[in-house]
Amino acid sequence: MPGPMNIFDISGRAMSAQLSRLNTTASNLANARTTYSSEAEAYRAIKPVFKTIEESPGVATVQVDKVIQSDIKPVKRHDPTNPLADEEGYVWDAGVDETAELIDMLETARQYQNNVQVMQTAKSLILDTVRMGK
Repeated sequence: MPGPMNIFDISGRAMSAQLSRLNTTASNLANARTTYSSEAEAYRAIKPVFKTIEESPGVATVQVDKVIQSDIKPVKRHDPTNPLADEEGYVWDAGVDETAELIDMLETARQYQNNVQVMQTAKSLILDTVRMGK
């Protein structure tokens, strides 16, 4: 049985969750300007859902519970010259809000960096404590 979570476990798990969030954002941005022949085929943005993992009172971290599709609907657009257009000349653009995705990417990167800083600070404090004992 593993021992209790320490600061490195907590920050590491948070970093892993933020990496999953960044990967879904990258997937959404990669598909943002794609066109489809039907609403059913059109890409819809995906989002991770986080779950709190509490080992003991006051000691908690996070993990990705599942990945869900967002409720942003694909947009129907008239483009009769597009080879994917239906008989009436309509295509469907992916259901992705690019602005929201870019903001999410910045927030995710900042949260990831915050956890890196937590780990660096903890490491520095541990090393300083060891040096004091010499």
